[in-house]
Amino acid sequence: MSWMPNLEPQCPSAGSLNDIETLIVPRARDLGGFEVRRALPAPKRQMVGPFIFFDQMGPVEFLKDEGIDVRPHPHIGLATVTYLYQGEFQHRDSLGTNQMIHPGAVNWMVAGNGVTHSERTSATTRQNKHSVLGIQTWVALPEAYEDQPASFEHHAEETLPVLKGEGKEVRLILGTAWGERAPVKTFSEMFYADAILQPGAKLPLPDNHEDRGIYVMSGSVIIAGETFEAGRMMVFRPGDPITVVAGETGTRLMLLGGETLNGPRYISWNFVSSSQEKLEAAKQAWVEGDFEHGRFRLPPGDDSEFIPFPGQSGK
Repeated sequence: MSWMPNLEPQCPSAGSLNDIETLIVPRARDLGGFEVRRALPAPKRQMVGPFIFFDQMGPVEFLKDEGIDVRPHPHIGLATVTYLYQGEFQHRDSLGTNQMIHPGAVNWMVAGNGVTHSERTSATTRQNKHSVLGIQTWVALPEAYEDQPASFEHHAEETLPVLKGEGKEVRLILGTAWGERAPVKTFSEMFYADAILQPGAKLPLPDNHEDRGIYVMSGSVIIAGETFEAGRMMVFRPGDPITVVAGETGTRLMLLGGETLNGPRYISWNFVSSSQEKLEAAKQAWVEGDFEHGRFRLPPGDDSEFIPFPGQSGK
């Protein structure tokens, strides 16, 4: 852990309300026993940099023998990152990965031309009461990488850069910011960070990225004298120097952004692509269900069921 001078604002200004290009209030969705709050895509903003999907999971409490069971399902054209504050998931995918994810660590799965994965609460955790709170994000891939083979990386909590300044601690999850680089291999310029600010602490947003946004996970932030409470995402105008100030109880933020892609992305269920034709081809491959010879495989060790395409009958 290191103290970084460039975490300290060079001026007292926190920006103006005109610097906020879009204010997003997430939509609550019930995913079969637990609630998520979806900030992206939003009606007025599909992406922040390459980030095209942003869900807050929980907080949710589970009794003994209960847990989350996201059955095997496919992706193309994106990379997924699960970041937890509480709880754990067991990730399995069609590459043969079987990896636990714990708070502060990163599971980075690049779907490319196609991958299938599941996320479940482990048998060990189900033996007791437990809770889950975290963020799930999709990052859209540049066109040059949409059709590459799938891949997976895991990085433990202690391998991620942690920066400290006065009254703040920032863990860099993806990309580059404040003079540091996270170890995850990315395919376009971006940043994604978890920041904890004590009351009144100031944090400048990285100034080397085209698109920048924050999600208030807990507490509140103050911008130009106005307070924004937890459960709000703000996207800022490019180029403007922005500093956020923690409210009277402090705050925890997710900061995200980066280089914008060369055009919009199309979304169909769990598929993302620059091409409608690629979405249709992926849909047909999943509906056909040839998991032995077709485009998609089921994860080894979790291949007895799957999520059917919406409207399709299945296991």
